[in-house]
Order: sequence, then C-alpha cells, then structure tokens
Amino acid sequence: MSLSAPAVRMNSSPMVEMNTTPLIDVLLVLLVMLIITIPLQTHAVKLDLPNGAPPPVTLDPIKNKLVVTEGGGLLFNGVSVSRSQLQALLDSAGQARDEPELQLQPVAGAPYGPVDEVLVMTRRAHLTRLGFVGNEAYGQF
Repeated sequence: MSLSAPAVRMNSSPMVEMNTTPLIDVLLVLLVMLIITIPLQTHAVKLDLPNGAPPPVTLDPIKNKLVVTEGGGLLFNGVSVSRSQLQALLDSAGQARDEPELQLQPVAGAPYGPVDEVLVMTRRAHLTRLGFVGNEAYGQF
C-alpha cells in the first residue's frame, strides 16, 4: 500500500475577487428593515384653505390675538386661558354674526403640539378668519 500525496496544481493562485453577493443581501435586508421601521405620518389637520384671488382688504375693528408661549400656555388677548376656556371663546366667536378675526402668534420656542391643538379648536368652532402674525420677525436668520 502506498500513500500518495494529493495532486496539487502548480499553476493555481489564490482567488482575488471579493464575493459581493452576501454583502448585497445584507444591505437589502437592512434597507427593508429601515423602511419597515419608519413611522407612518397619519396625523393631519384638515383645513379649507381659500383659493382664487384674495378678497379686498377691509379693516375689522374686532381682532383677537392668541399667543402660544414656549411652555405651551395660551394667552388670549393678553390673558392666560385654559384649553377649555379657549374652546368656549372660539365657539362663541364662531357663532357671532360678524365673525371676529383671530390672530395666532406662536412664539419662536413654542412646541408644535399646542399650536396644532389650537388649529383643531378653530376648525371645530368653524372659524374662517384665522391669520398667523409675527412671522415677519423670522424673515432673516
């Protein structure tokens, strides 16, 4: 019995190409996981925005200013109000014969949540004369 050595090819050299198939598979799995974990943006506030040419500007002597503070507090014409008080004020403004103008002014550091709540309250009260004021201060950064 003779033991023979395995045949070794003299011209064989190591493979220098990288197998990219597993790398592509891993990247595709990561991409699918990223797409699955992105939260859906389902929250929306539906507002009926005016279309066409704006109506002529008329001065209305009754204007109410609503300020959303940095802490999420509400100031209605300079007086601090709760959310239930604000809803009652907005409901009475929506039922008025001549609807007063509501000027909404969130301060620079105000969180979005309370501003969104105010927009929902104005929608529930059927107010149509809503304006954002104070944005001209942020025109230049």
